[in-house]
This record gives sequence, C-alpha cells and structure tokens, in this order.
Amino acid sequence: MAEIKLSYSAKVKASLRPCVCGSRQVYEVLSSIWEKDRIEFVEDFKVMLLSRANRVFGIVTISSGGKAGTVVDVKLVFAASIKTNVSSVILAHNHPSGNLIPSEKDKRLTKRAKEAGKILDIPVLDHLILTAEGYHSFADDWEL
Repeated sequence: MAEIKLSYSAKVKASLRPCVCGSRQVYEVLSSIWEKDRIEFVEDFKVMLLSRANRVFGIVTISSGGKAGTVVDVKLVFAASIKTNVSSVILAHNHPSGNLIPSEKDKRLTKRAKEAGKILDIPVLDHLILTAEGYHSFADDWEL
C-alpha cells in the first residue's frame, strides 16, 4: 500500500510575505505575478493561500483553459489549501474578454467554494476577476 505524506517548506519568512487586507491589495499582488501575455489570451484560475494574519503563503494555479473559460475542480482548491495548512483563501481568475461582470458560472462556483470552505473551516474571503485594466471583487460588491 502506498504511503501518503504531506509536507510544506516555506522559502520566505512570515514577516516578509505580503499582507492583504482588502481587494486592492489582493489585486496588486495578483497582477504582479499574473503572466501579462496570458491575461487577454486564456482564462486561468488561481488561489491565494493566506495565513491567519492574511499574509500570503503562496498563489497556486488550479486550472488553465481557453479564451471563453476554464474548468475548476473545487476539490483541487481545497487540496492545496489543506496541504499548506492555510487559514483562508482568495479565489481569482481572469476574463480575457476584458469584461469584469461575473457570469452565472462564476457566481455558482463562488457559492460552491464558499460552502466547501465553511465545512473545512477554510473561509473563502473573496473572489476577484481580473482583466488587463482592472478587477471586480465579489466581497466588495456583497456577492460573497
């Protein structure tokens, strides 16, 4: 039988990790790491992993798709979260079209992830949609 081992190796001191306390800070961190040549080309879905103090443990890409969407498995969102032993997460994806309005699919995914997070005690704090020119925050618009 196979042995399963979980481990986490921090490469940056906690005090040096960015702290995010609002959607603008989240957007700034995400836009600094998002591949500029992809944001208007294909849709990517990422998860920002946070400590109890809202310091960024890391950002993991969950899926990459085409011009019109990507498939997101909520289990993978929380597999990464559990493996890194985080306190909360922020979801993020880009709209290559430049449209910042959430689709019904975006809203359903956010609701499912939020429900899963409640069960696992890993709250989903926000879901950002990014474009080359700006962002939309579900939390800021009371959609979360």
